Amino acid sequence: MRYQPVKYWAKLPHPMLFSEATSVAVDSEDNVYVFNRGKNPLIIFDKQGNFLDTWGEGEFTRPHGIKIDKDDNLYLVDDKAHFVQKRTKKGDLIFQLGDKNNPSDKQKGDPFNQPTDIAIHPKTGDLFITDGYGNSRVHRYDSDGKLLLSWGEPGSLPGQFSLPHNIAFFGDDNVVVCDRENFRLQYFNLNGDFISFKHMHRPIAITEGLQEYQLIVAEAAPPPVQNGVSNLGLRVEILNKEGERITRFGSGTLGEDFHQFVAPHGIAVDSDGSIYIAEVSYTSVGSRKLPPREMVSLRKWERIS
Repeated sequence: MRYQPVKYWAKLPHPMLFSEATSVAVDSEDNVYVFNRGKNPLIIFDKQGNFLDTWGEGEFTRPHGIKIDKDDNLYLVDDKAHFVQKRTKKGDLIFQLGDKNNPSDKQKGDPFNQPTDIAIHPKTGDLFITDGYGNSRVHRYDSDGKLLLSWGEPGSLPGQFSLPHNIAFFGDDNVVVCDRENFRLQYFNLNGDFISFKHMHRPIAITEGLQEYQLIVAEAAPPPVQNGVSNLGLRVEILNKEGERITRFGSGTLGEDFHQFVAPHGIAVDSDGSIYIAEVSYTSVGSRKLPPREMVSLRKWERIS
């Protein structure tokens, strides 16, 4: 299995900017939805990268995560506004979880204090939300938004978290959490019971592959103390059911060349197996350049074998 980068894929109309793309999702028609921190928070492309639509201006504080359910409804996670919204793909609000701009007490476990990501069960529609920056928690809701249970606390033991950042399903009966600062994936059943973990380099984004029990995981760059060290993150890994690597791509070095990454943050896959990676490149790197500048923040890699 091999992948290659698609050069100049997103045809972003002037003067629209991403600022940075935090997350990405694909609908049933392979249209690509990019949740970003520019003036146009939701930007939509077709699978060839042609611009289709945009909405959401002025409605979000800091976009962080996006997922799309089987009915093409969108779930949008705003970490600094402390809410998760369910919307139609045209942007109409269906419901909201969390009180906008009113966080729960930090690290006390109640939803939400800077939530990060969401996964929607393909059969029941139950919602699994990582409450990651201000909590160390996963919350499970039913499809109508009723809280069913929560699990997790700060720490490095099994079932504890140090920044649960992204979440995905592993078959129909397990979930996998990117426990980013513990450098591991943690596997749980749907009731939050710990199953196992797998060491990875700062796993930051995860999605299900096209095959059952296949996972696609993006690894973040090394922490500042190891800036510039190669082969530490900045890659996408594809894992099989046993957690073994099927393949990986990305050079493992930071940069804007087509085979490099700056700051992977969100990931999605389309029906052809092409993989989209959103990067918080401005927050991580571009904002510290002199002068500050926007950097590459959305990439597409296509499967070629």
